Amino acid sequence: MDVAGHRGVVDLQATGASTGPVELSVVIPLYNEEDNVGPAVEEVLSVLNEIPRSSELILVDDGSRDNTGSLAFSWQLRDPRVRVIQFRRNFGQTAAITAGYDAASGEVVVLMDGDQQNDPRDIPMLLDKMAEGYDVVSGWRVNRKDKLLMRKLPSHLANRLISRATGTVLHDYGCTLKVYDASVLRQIRLYGEMHRFIPALASVTGARVAEVPVNHRPRTRGSSKYGISRTVRVLLDLLTVKFLLAYLTRPIQFFGRIALISVLSAVLSVAVLISQHMFGFQALRGDTWVTLAAMLLTLGVIVLCVGILGEVMTRAYYESAERRTYVVRSRAGFCSGTAEAPAIAGNAEAYPAPSHG
Repeated sequence: MDVAGHRGVVDLQATGASTGPVELSVVIPLYNEEDNVGPAVEEVLSVLNEIPRSSELILVDDGSRDNTGSLAFSWQLRDPRVRVIQFRRNFGQTAAITAGYDAASGEVVVLMDGDQQNDPRDIPMLLDKMAEGYDVVSGWRVNRKDKLLMRKLPSHLANRLISRATGTVLHDYGCTLKVYDASVLRQIRLYGEMHRFIPALASVTGARVAEVPVNHRPRTRGSSKYGISRTVRVLLDLLTVKFLLAYLTRPIQFFGRIALISVLSAVLSVAVLISQHMFGFQALRGDTWVTLAAMLLTLGVIVLCVGILGEVMTRAYYESAERRTYVVRSRAGFCSGTAEAPAIAGNAEAYPAPSHG
């Protein structure tokens, strides 16, 4: 089979491409990265040329508003290893990652960012570590090239908190560059900003997790999509993950403890009031403020519990009917009848060949 592209005829055997299942899948989510698509794809493909495994590169356009999607599809025409998934709108990085590994046919899945800050030359090192018997190998950006106050410091604090809360200790949960056993990934469903918690969620299934230092490069093109508000969303998702890890199969133990504390507090309050009445102690001043504080505390606990129940119900809603958190506008490069086809939600439409390469 010959594929004509911008560089002429591509030899499938020479590039390690395959029309069937492959051994290694690289997934890159993209959002408004038109300046980085070309250099990133070219660099990843050059690394895959050196890896003695059949491979594929899955680009997921997360509803970009620039030419990211067109450039991704043009690369699919140039190299048969490239597959493209394009969303109808922006669903977020977690949904893009989910779509990528849903479609991946490789036994091993590599996740990485498309801004060229992750170094694809680290992929062979991660694969070597996995060969030692690990199911998940996470990158650790030891010398991270980001701003201290806006990125590095919040990330450092979040990593320590996540490690403590989940029991899976990693220095860098936020590093997208990770290698997974595909069978482990397919047991995990992601929502919100939960892609960074995959190692912790995988450890619950008995997966062995390792971490290795990787190269991190400064962003030279485009603009970052991360901000301090993302840290807040991550912390809220951490609360959900903690609940899922500790109490998903026994929620009564979580809510029962809160209820027990509330009841004991109420009993203690009544006992204090009775004692004041019996022994003639003068009541404390500012009872109105104490009551208001108690009401607000109670309201906060109720809202927290309702939020956690809502998260569980959301998962039941999606998983009971096998719904997806994304909708696909179009895709290219996937062989009909392969395992990944039914996993993609939405309508697959023909995408016109881009006029620029």
